Amino acid sequence: MKVKSRVQLRKNIKNKMLKDLVSTFGEELSYLEDKTLEKITLEEYSLILVDGKPLLFEIEGHLFPTVRGALEMELQKRVVTVDKGAIRFVSNGADIMAPGVVAADPEIKEGDLVIIVEETHQKPLAIGKAIMGGPEMVEATSGKAIKSITHVGDNLWNTEF
Repeated sequence: MKVKSRVQLRKNIKNKMLKDLVSTFGEELSYLEDKTLEKITLEEYSLILVDGKPLLFEIEGHLFPTVRGALEMELQKRVVTVDKGAIRFVSNGADIMAPGVVAADPEIKEGDLVIIVEETHQKPLAIGKAIMGGPEMVEATSGKAIKSITHVGDNLWNTEF
């Protein structure tokens, strides 16, 4: 990954970002106020480092946790749970098919960014963009439910700064 720029965020920009995250995920992210946030601009998206760790990224104008960020922050909203059979495919970057979805946050709308977790341990496997709403994902018997954006083991997961 080629870094185009790296800057520490000003307090007003940091506060606006945190406000957006808290409105999406709830008060559990308010602890980020005490952390140092840096923005790294890459070719395809921007990463937000939290105390040097790539925990957030900006894509299509939206701020969202990376897979590592979702793992560390233990988020409970915008979560889609997949069955054991889907783990191998999701971990290799495949899109998520509706038959593999066992549960989904009912507030998820088409186009929302979501966290894909596995059924047994509830650990994040990937981040994706919903192709259908949360209730539809669980009820559907065929078709793609989520377009995968980043997953465990990809370049973003392995990024070190």
